[in-house]
Amino acid sequence: MQISYLCALMNVKVNWDGLGIATSIICAIHCALLPLVLSSLPFFGINIIHNQVFEWAMIALAFVVGCYSLYHGYIRHHRSLRPVMLFAIGFVFLTAKQFVPNYEKLFLVFAVLLIITAHYMNYRLCHKSKCNSPHHKH
Repeated sequence: MQISYLCALMNVKVNWDGLGIATSIICAIHCALLPLVLSSLPFFGINIIHNQVFEWAMIALAFVVGCYSLYHGYIRHHRSLRPVMLFAIGFVFLTAKQFVPNYEKLFLVFAVLLIITAHYMNYRLCHKSKCNSPHHKH
């Protein structure tokens, strides 16, 4: 069952770009601040700082939310490839950080900035489109 169908049944409107921005920010906080704040967790046998399963799960979540949000915006609202291209480039950096640890922080900064910009641009374009009138069904 699709998430959008469930939301429609529950009369809930999900801001997918907002969720994408939040996911990107959470990922950045995880990568940048957790090593400083939670450096004592390995003493207790807990390691989420460089846990590959957690890292790939966050990347997958960012990908799913981003693709859904941008696909929806592109198909139903604006037909602009700019947000899609920014997201794609950001996602390349997000994935590359997993394979090039020496540049992990630098790649992360570019990834987060590009992905957030893509979601923000998609959000703005969706709200500027003429199909955003109360008479248009989403």
